[in-house]
Amino acid sequence: MHEIDRVFTKYPFFGSRQIAAYLPQSGFSARRHRVRRLMNIMGLQTIYKGPNTSKKHPQHRIYPYLLRKLAITRPNQVWCSDITYIPVKNGFLYLVAIMDWATRKVLTWRFSNTLDASFCIEALKEAIARYGKPEIMNTDQGSQYTGAGWITTLTKADIKISMDGRGRYLDNIFI
Repeated sequence: MHEIDRVFTKYPFFGSRQIAAYLPQSGFSARRHRVRRLMNIMGLQTIYKGPNTSKKHPQHRIYPYLLRKLAITRPNQVWCSDITYIPVKNGFLYLVAIMDWATRKVLTWRFSNTLDASFCIEALKEAIARYGKPEIMNTDQGSQYTGAGWITTLTKADIKISMDGRGRYLDNIFI
């Protein structure tokens, strides 16, 4: 435990796997699960930066949730979109996907190394060009989805806009 504490003090961003791999350099040997258990006993928790992909912009309009009690029975009736992050060596990559609710088919996706809305808009335009337009597009309240570029693209295509309630991850669970 003393050695784990020493390594953790030096490298607070190391998790149990990295500490277990580092211990043999000091003449100690322990598997990852033991290191994790001992870290829990000592109250050590890895420090890392996690992104917040759903920050809403205070001046952007929030649209109502249109899918409550709506029977979704056919393709292009409702599409949904969300952004997730993938940890990489020097930060995060962000992945946006657009999916049809009825078929559960991912229509298009894009990667970006920033949370700029442009990669979301590109994915939306490609999905519309390839599959036609949906009746309703459902997203969360993130600034990429409440910004002018996304909203303008949807309104020009005459697509109804639906947004999940604040903290309602289950509203858009399929994506």
